Amino acid sequence: MESDDTPMSIGSRLGNQSAERLSGENEDTAEYIQDILAEKIMGSKRVYNGRFLAVDAVDIELPNGHKVVHDVVRHPGAVAIIAFDAQGRVLIVHQYRTALERVTREIPAGKLDVGEEALECAKRELAEETGYRAGEIRYLAPIALAAGYSDEIIHLFMATDLKPGFAQPDEDEFVISEWVALDDLIEDVLDGRLEDSKTVIAILLCDAIGRRL
Repeated sequence: MESDDTPMSIGSRLGNQSAERLSGENEDTAEYIQDILAEKIMGSKRVYNGRFLAVDAVDIELPNGHKVVHDVVRHPGAVAIIAFDAQGRVLIVHQYRTALERVTREIPAGKLDVGEEALECAKRELAEETGYRAGEIRYLAPIALAAGYSDEIIHLFMATDLKPGFAQPDEDEFVISEWVALDDLIEDVLDGRLEDSKTVIAILLCDAIGRRL
């Protein structure tokens, strides 16, 4: 008799087992899901080193025992800051993005330096990119930007009580800043006119927080 241990049948059994377990009440559901879906890293080879990005070819053993290779982009991590003025407007920067070949509208953001704490990076990036310094800054959430192929985590902050100053952008950084009403940005998100993912998440998250206060 032939075995039915094909990838499809094993996946189906895992899926059915998961559905049964999740349908009941269990305090360690998250740990259970981690256990049955975890992949084993068997080895890794650096195939590309860039200015601050790298790519690894990672040898993986799947939950069904099959072996595959995943390409993983390694990133030092980043921060993004949604900054509000006294009128509740949001500070938006216009910046040309080579990968998209067009100007995008985004909240201020930047990558972490080696050994830098996320909070200090957020303060630094806001000041360097826009000239504003935050009297109060609050951590909102981590964002896994592209979990399917990258380990990049963006730490999202909200800044208020802003003091103006002089911007000091990087030599290769050219931005134009403007203040935009939060309601207008929400409309832009819902109408598909704002595409930067961290900015979309920050806007909708702050709107949700505001509705709960």
